[in-house]
Amino acid sequence: MSIWKTKPLSVLLNEASESEKGLKRTLSSRSLVALGIGAIIGAGLFSLTGIAAAEHAGPAVTLSFILAAVGCAFAGLCYAEFASMIPVAGSAYTYSYATMGEFMAWIIGWDLVLEYALGAATVGVSWSRYLLELLNKYGIHLPHNFICSPWETLKLSDGTIIEGGIINLPAILIVSLLSLLLIRGTKESASINNVLVIVKIIVVIMFIVLGWSFIDTANYTPYIPENTGIKGQFGWSGIAAGAGTVFFAFIGFDAVSTAAQEAKNPQKGMPIGILGSLVICTILYVLFAHVMTGLVPYYEFAGDAKPAATAFAKTGYNFLQTGLIVAILAGYTSVMLVMLMGQSRVFYTMSKDGLLPSFFSEIHSKFRTPWKTNIFFMVFVSLFAGFVPVSDLGHMVSIGTLLAFVLVCIGVLVMRKKMPDAPRSFKTPFVPYVPIAGVLICLYLMYSLPYESWIRLVIWMLLGVVIYFIYGKKNSKLNNPDK
Repeated sequence: MSIWKTKPLSVLLNEASESEKGLKRTLSSRSLVALGIGAIIGAGLFSLTGIAAAEHAGPAVTLSFILAAVGCAFAGLCYAEFASMIPVAGSAYTYSYATMGEFMAWIIGWDLVLEYALGAATVGVSWSRYLLELLNKYGIHLPHNFICSPWETLKLSDGTIIEGGIINLPAILIVSLLSLLLIRGTKESASINNVLVIVKIIVVIMFIVLGWSFIDTANYTPYIPENTGIKGQFGWSGIAAGAGTVFFAFIGFDAVSTAAQEAKNPQKGMPIGILGSLVICTILYVLFAHVMTGLVPYYEFAGDAKPAATAFAKTGYNFLQTGLIVAILAGYTSVMLVMLMGQSRVFYTMSKDGLLPSFFSEIHSKFRTPWKTNIFFMVFVSLFAGFVPVSDLGHMVSIGTLLAFVLVCIGVLVMRKKMPDAPRSFKTPFVPYVPIAGVLICLYLMYSLPYESWIRLVIWMLLGVVIYFIYGKKNSKLNNPDK
């Protein structure tokens, strides 16, 4: 029994061919691109851009987005190769199982909980902030104790400061509703996501076009604020720290790979979905950040969880602001939808391999979805959305995502060495340079994140190691074929 035993490619491809008992193949290339955009454009753009500008990069947050996008591009090329080779649910977890063995697969699967589950929680908190802004416009004020976590300071649009509440109920409500929708089925969820994505792109383009003529170029001076003497607070180290913060905004493209087993033509659709969504969103991100920091001085975004609404107010198009907030809420909804789906698919695959209880891979007899996993994460994500501050969640998600990207890039190098002749409908170009560059950039961005993020990552990973040796190793179907 070896913890480094890899899962044969032939076994993975057999799993991919399952259709009667497994997940339904209902997603086209267009739906996969929309799935990626649905996860990418959200809290990272509409909320974390302001935090990155105010605390780290200033107007140069546009450079932070470009730096983050370069790291994502290298990782995305590696993801595309794996997704076209191994069209099975599970994303980086599955790829690690095929290349680096069971223990590393478990590590990355456990890490993906940080990325997807806490990602959904982060967006849920931001969603609740914009909902409060919308309700306040109509004179509806929810009790302060039920709109804020105990350890968070909330600044309302009327200037009211809330120093901690009891629970963030709006965030819990939206997570629960979307989890129930996912139980209904992937096709139904994807159809709703497609509509939300169209609305979201219209909003981003509207913000850029209408806001451009109201830019005050004085807000770009200095473009790169002088470093305060503390690493990550402006200067070039601030741009890197900002990239680590807004990296959260790019995690959607790898969520596409979790749906590989539900794609109609994964060999073609996976690379298109992953790389197509990444390119489209990077262009929109840089333009959006440029306009936002041109409308409002970067330091005014400090502590503002709804910077897009704050910036748009400077345009004078007040009659459109309500529509903007509604559309942002729709955009956030699509992000959570994809994140929750991605997480459930990772746990579904880990459970099929015996590393988690069979509870997580039980398919609903009518809807053909892993409904018990959806319910489990409905509770799990709700707890984080209801009680943890958004900035802490965002940093935890970013460092978890970057670790996943590092392992996927390494996996491509390993797979090229071990299986050079395996069929690949998409090949990562310039190997080994692209994967190595992806590893180095992602490690650099991890280094730029706060010390507390590393502590939380280590604690989370140690907990995962304990669970693996107590349960996963003993119940692994690969290492215990008689079970």
